[in-house]
Amino acid sequence: QTTSSADIGGEKPNIDQASNPLVQIAEEVGPAVVGVTVSINQANGEQNAVIDSGYGTGFIISENGYIVTNNHVVQDSDSVRVTLVDGTEYEATVVGTDAASDIAVIKIEATGLTVAALGDSDELRVGETVVAIGNPLGTNLAGSVTSGIVSALNRVISTGGYSQKYVQTDAAINPGNSGGPLLNIEGEVIGINTLKTYLAGYDDYGVPIGTEGIGFAIPASTAIPIIEKLMTQGYV
Repeated sequence: QTTSSADIGGEKPNIDQASNPLVQIAEEVGPAVVGVTVSINQANGEQNAVIDSGYGTGFIISENGYIVTNNHVVQDSDSVRVTLVDGTEYEATVVGTDAASDIAVIKIEATGLTVAALGDSDELRVGETVVAIGNPLGTNLAGSVTSGIVSALNRVISTGGYSQKYVQTDAAINPGNSGGPLLNIEGEVIGINTLKTYLAGYDDYGVPIGTEGIGFAIPASTAIPIIEKLMTQGYV
């Protein structure tokens, strides 16, 4: 079985640039963004308890339940749950993961889902408007929409022992946004939100110097071939 980019991702949303595109993007693409809750089995005396151990974001890439998120969201988990925008929960299966790119594909047993359209990150330009949709800090802030610009392209960042190129953005990204979509002004996914820089260093007195507005997303052009391989063979 082979999968091509034509098989994943939905139709490009009809975003009217003459009105308020950010509102339309939130309304059209929001239902394709999901919460991803991971749990671990922890022994407690003679009993085993299932404990929620992490939370992230994902986005739906097929009507029959394939979802993209970050590898670091689901790694080392014993079970994964997906929550749709309407609050419906599903148990998810991890289809495939890739630590080097920090991409994972999971699947829920559902049909007729709202699917995000996949765009061409190679066409991005510094300064253009982008939108992030995700679940910062967990379920209480699920579906948060933030906007900003493309701050830079092809930023080489090393994390977890791997290096790759990222899209840099000043759209607000926080813990819990990991795995969610970064969208262009036409509502297409052009990146997977993955990293944020919190600390610039320390001043002469040893006081931490914080940062704001420095987030990074895996470009869609990097992600799509990896997603296709994960869907078909479970690894890259």
